[in-house]
Amino acid sequence: MTDSSEQPTSTSTAEVGKYCTLNIVAVTDNGVYLDGGSLGEILLPNRYLKKDCQVGNKVEVFIYTDSADRLVATTEKSFGQVGEFVSLKVVQINKMGAFLDWGLPKDLLVPYNQQHTAMEEGKYYLVRIYLDQHTDRVAASSKLDKFIDVWPAQYQQGDKVKLIIGGKTDLGFKAIVNDLHWGLLYENEIFQPLRIGKKVDGYIKQVREDGRLDLLLTRGSKNKVNDFSDKLVEHLEKNNGFIPLHDKSSPELIQRRLGVSKKTFKATVGNLLKAGKLTIEKEGIRLK
Repeated sequence: MTDSSEQPTSTSTAEVGKYCTLNIVAVTDNGVYLDGGSLGEILLPNRYLKKDCQVGNKVEVFIYTDSADRLVATTEKSFGQVGEFVSLKVVQINKMGAFLDWGLPKDLLVPYNQQHTAMEEGKYYLVRIYLDQHTDRVAASSKLDKFIDVWPAQYQQGDKVKLIIGGKTDLGFKAIVNDLHWGLLYENEIFQPLRIGKKVDGYIKQVREDGRLDLLLTRGSKNKVNDFSDKLVEHLEKNNGFIPLHDKSSPELIQRRLGVSKKTFKATVGNLLKAGKLTIEKEGIRLK
């Protein structure tokens, strides 16, 4: 399962397994050829052209190898690119390894020697997409530790970070921090549904003496209420200004509906009431 809210980053130079914006250098009956720099000219087939193109036009493409191991460009969107962690579904297993659906016609291979545990068809796995230096083919690995920085993390308490949810542990969830380090979200501090591969914003709770990271999904202490106020207002706006939650609602219902604790919900409602932004009704709260 993938998160598609983020737009892929694009470079101005051609790199296999990445998005790039390249110049058209030739127009042929089969498609257009793009200036791939050191990779040479790369074909963008006609089926991916959405409009008439001329030499000198720029086009954003994704570059990978087709079933004949030829470099080819496409305007279709993959679920990830080289250097990214992403959760993908196994669609086939054969003697070469497991093949993942990553949104392109040619599935993405995870060789057997790159599988942390034996993969099973139909299941999702968090993998790192990489470029095999021996074959120049894009592949994936579920041996994530080899891509995580071994040096101690240089963060400060309260720093905002990007998280990718990793495996479930006895204490909570492991998460990859800024694509570089492992961190831990504790079960009793998680108030929203999480799944492996989900991308969320988070915060550094503390950096332990051994350099390991404890994480939060919302700002701690006094900033926590302010951090949720905007989200509550936005939720109300999306629901015609009213939600059927109040101080008698169960913590489980509030957590399921809003993804926060009842304590945070009540404190936020109190602040918004003082600010004159809410009214309390018998069945819930309403945005003014």
